[in-house]
Amino acid sequence: MTRRYGFFIASIILGLLFIRFFTFSGTVTDTGNSFDESFRSQYGIYALTIPDQLNFAGETVPTDQISIRERLDRELLVNTYWQSSTLLFFKRANRWFPVIEPILAKHGVPDDFKYLALIESGLINAVSPAGATGFWQILQGTGRDLGLEVNDFVDERYHVEKSTAAACKYLLDAKERYGSWTMAAAAYNIGNSRLQRIINNQRTDNYYDLFLNEETSRYMFRILAVKTIFEDPQAMGFHFRAEDLYPPQTYYTVLVDTPISDLVDFAFTHNTSYKKLRELNPWLRTYELPNPRGKTYEIKLPVN
Repeated sequence: MTRRYGFFIASIILGLLFIRFFTFSGTVTDTGNSFDESFRSQYGIYALTIPDQLNFAGETVPTDQISIRERLDRELLVNTYWQSSTLLFFKRANRWFPVIEPILAKHGVPDDFKYLALIESGLINAVSPAGATGFWQILQGTGRDLGLEVNDFVDERYHVEKSTAAACKYLLDAKERYGSWTMAAAAYNIGNSRLQRIINNQRTDNYYDLFLNEETSRYMFRILAVKTIFEDPQAMGFHFRAEDLYPPQTYYTVLVDTPISDLVDFAFTHNTSYKKLRELNPWLRTYELPNPRGKTYEIKLPVN
């Protein structure tokens, strides 16, 4: 009798929940006029205003040309309405731009080139299908040519400070070669030899007058779009608080000029984990640091 009564009560409760669920679902999925009107009044996608004046590294962008405005419009739309990606740009930039900016300034490279790193990698240690690596997407051979150590144990393309300095070296050489920071950025994307062949064939060294492949043709406009958004995020619809942004890393450094046979033990000795050691030092590529030449390395360790 008690069991039958319990079953009866449970059946009533389940029935009420069933009715409540479908009543609620019917409200949410309402496809009537009121739903359509609410959608139209609360949601909108807007065309963007193209800046009349724009420059890259102090060099004027010819925004009076229709084709230039359309190419810029495309990249502004992509970066404005791919909101999740661009919000992550803002969050990561708060951590990494303060690291990159003084290195650019030290080497005499315009501050606008921080946006080149941003569009290259999104400020993560990405690896492209061609093997370009790190924030600045440097190829293995190019990295070695620029003075970076690249081997099975150490890959300084993942070292933000050293790879930024290496990128500066490349850009300064390209600026000297082409006489333009805009063309230096294009050379960073396509390579000096390919860009020089295009200049020779088309008999112009003005980026905006060159017929280029799809990627390089869009390259400068991707940089310009991100720069435009970063300079006035609210005008482009982006809103965030200081606490939404990723904070700078906190660490101290130790100098090491001897081999480390076990980086896991090294991490434990310094009261941290191998995971945290690798997060702060992504240029360390395995579980040991042989260091046969007695090179001095700066290893970052987390502040407890």
